[in-house]
Amino acid sequence: MISTLRRGLLVLLATLPLMGNAVADTSAHALVQDTTNRLLADLAANKEKYKHDPQDFYTALNTIVGPVVDAEGISKSIMTVKYSRKATPAQMQTFQENFKKGLFQFYGNALLEYNNQGIVVDPAKDESGDRTSVGMTVKGSNGAVYPVSYTLEKINGEWKLRNVVINGINIGKLFRDQFADAMQRNGNDLDKTINGWAGEVAKAKQATEEKQAQ
Repeated sequence: MISTLRRGLLVLLATLPLMGNAVADTSAHALVQDTTNRLLADLAANKEKYKHDPQDFYTALNTIVGPVVDAEGISKSIMTVKYSRKATPAQMQTFQENFKKGLFQFYGNALLEYNNQGIVVDPAKDESGDRTSVGMTVKGSNGAVYPVSYTLEKINGEWKLRNVVINGINIGKLFRDQFADAMQRNGNDLDKTINGWAGEVAKAKQATEEKQAQ
């Protein structure tokens, strides 16, 4: 049985690309809604190729998702002010790349299990400010329905993803706690924590799975 977190991250990766190819003046809700069919069509067309070439799949995910994620903002949030202020620009850039790479490599295959069981975007909310949320429900292969809530911020006229809460699991908080724990275990060595981030994502995944199983 797929664990709760793994199913949740399947939802995350299945729906994050919905926000690909953002353009100025496009509402956050429309950005999610209007690209759903394009995503699923692309996945259906390339699923077998991606199964045989995982690296090509990770590259495709980065191409689609990378430009619309506020990687800098998310990275600073995960590191918190305590550590991000100590990081050099090079360290911040490395962490941004490792953050995306770790997420795609560990959970990318879960996306290939998604067979268009059902995605419903909630009605649009107020987007008059620079911050909003877009809700969604996704039906898993086991018939369960998972609520998803995206937090988006408008940066330079375009909506960018800042956080995701999946079935009650706050991904930003999960990774923030894991980073702080890793820094303590690594003796506050930023390079060691940044370069080992893929392993930290795996530990966070395992810890949450064990918690959900209790």
